[in-house]
Amino acid sequence: MGDRPEPPDWPDWEKRFRAPSIGFPHWAREAPDRLAVASNESGAWQVYAWDRATGGRRQVTDDPIGVPDGSMTPDGERILWFHDATGDEVGQWTVEPFAGGVRRPLVEGVSDAWSAGLALGDELTVVGTADDDGYAVWVSDGRAPAGVLHRHPELVEVAGLSRDGSALALQHAEHGDNIHLAVRVADPRTGATVAEQWDGEGLGLSVAGWSRVPGDQRLALVHEREGKDRPAVWDVATGQRRDLPVELPGDVSVAGWWPDGRALLVVHEHEGRDELYRLDLTTEALMRIEHPLGSISGAAVRPNGQVWYRVASGAEPPTIRGARDKKQIVLAPPGERPPKGQPFTSWRFTNPHGESVHGFYVTPAAGDRPYPVVMLVHGGPTWAYSDTFMPDVQAWVDHGFAVAMVNYRGSTGYGVAFRDALIGNPGFPEVEDVVAGLDDLVAAGVADPARAVIAGGSWGGYITLLALGRAPQRWAAAAAAVPVADYPTAYRDEAPTLQSFDRTLFGGSVDEVGELYAERSPLTFVDQVRAPVLILAGDNDTRCPLQQVLNYVDALKARGGTVELYRFDAGHGSMVIDERVRQMAAELRFVLGHVP
Repeated sequence: MGDRPEPPDWPDWEKRFRAPSIGFPHWAREAPDRLAVASNESGAWQVYAWDRATGGRRQVTDDPIGVPDGSMTPDGERILWFHDATGDEVGQWTVEPFAGGVRRPLVEGVSDAWSAGLALGDELTVVGTADDDGYAVWVSDGRAPAGVLHRHPELVEVAGLSRDGSALALQHAEHGDNIHLAVRVADPRTGATVAEQWDGEGLGLSVAGWSRVPGDQRLALVHEREGKDRPAVWDVATGQRRDLPVELPGDVSVAGWWPDGRALLVVHEHEGRDELYRLDLTTEALMRIEHPLGSISGAAVRPNGQVWYRVASGAEPPTIRGARDKKQIVLAPPGERPPKGQPFTSWRFTNPHGESVHGFYVTPAAGDRPYPVVMLVHGGPTWAYSDTFMPDVQAWVDHGFAVAMVNYRGSTGYGVAFRDALIGNPGFPEVEDVVAGLDDLVAAGVADPARAVIAGGSWGGYITLLALGRAPQRWAAAAAAVPVADYPTAYRDEAPTLQSFDRTLFGGSVDEVGELYAERSPLTFVDQVRAPVLILAGDNDTRCPLQQVLNYVDALKARGGTVELYRFDAGHGSMVIDERVRQMAAELRFVLGHVP
């Protein structure tokens, strides 16, 4: 621990970052009391083996950069995780005995690469990889090095093996659209196509898991035929697909199957909050599962039929609970719970095109309106803010800021058309919506227009820098973490999966539609930037690579702009708690130094 102060000396904002937390557990199919759980209690996110039957618990990984998640082999004998040494996300799946012992690669013969999915069966292991040459599907039976089952230059993701191991589900963009995917079922030993599902141009499909009943060839899907995410069940043996009618206002996704195959666990996402339901496949009836208000970041059905879920809200830190009693906490990390936060207020406003946009805002417990405000921009762009526990939001609130979180056009959870609004038109709509949200809060007396800050990470960092050039008069300061700053350079240097996404988003590669990449690049607008900006960048980031950030910093400095660069030794963010605290402290120091 060195000279680090004891927890009582930390301010509340720092306690929220440092308090022990755990992710949603993964259990072994044949030994469900054996769990792989990620926790930050060691000071970095690492994977732990947790045996509920004996109470035994041990830390498995000790990677300096951290490990975000782990899993179990079906028999419960081994625990596994994706290991990369530097945070560049290039690595391989690693395994060791659940009780401890020698670790080794999960499969032999697969070189380090970006992950494109994993499927574990009783006899076969299927690994998806991505590299500069495209995508590959590898298969191993455990006795010989893995062999390539399938290759393609466009995206192919491994999505699961059937319970008996006879069928492999893949989701892919081999038709050229990396946003609206198709689904293929193949023979995992020969690669021969068994069946295909594609809903056509502009409509995507995703795999939500095979039935857990041996011999059952039903595959749960999520489709977009109704303009929103909706569940479906595809019987691969008969070829029949059944789109399930759901009378709920928001998107509905599938979290898993009941063990007897008679029902699906579905998640209804509406206005940034979630509800869990049991969807009976015989009657098509929905039964709501009672749980606290907020967002669900993981849910599954145990072999005994009990639902476990991870729930949090803006005010309440995450907990792992069992659905038979919504107050029952089934897993908890050691140590003190973090201080609660200020609750999120759901909010709608109108953008310049007359469209309704949703988001949340949070205000301090004390102080006079209007507040200085941080317009916090989410990443993705296919993501969305929800009512969940966010230490960075509460850190700003603790320092007297209101925080606004706009789910701009391109966000998920508001239908297909809203999400796809950025295709062929990225960057500018998000800036318009964030500025419109600021205008609405100013008109309502919540936000002080002279003390408006914009901040965000990843795609949110991109929109932050773009907004500085597109609406320069609106901002008193800015903080952009791991951003796209020089889009043409970013495209050439980024990971293959990001290039695939960008080709669909922009309508081609940078060599094909370079004018659009340049037009939507923050570097193009660097002459208009007026506000001081802090930029945080990971040295090993392959999503928003370092060089294009340096290009922007150099250009802004050359024009006399105020810019500070914070570099850290990791990739697209850090899983080390000390580093996350340092970054939050740097943002607070920088903004408080420029905003009265």
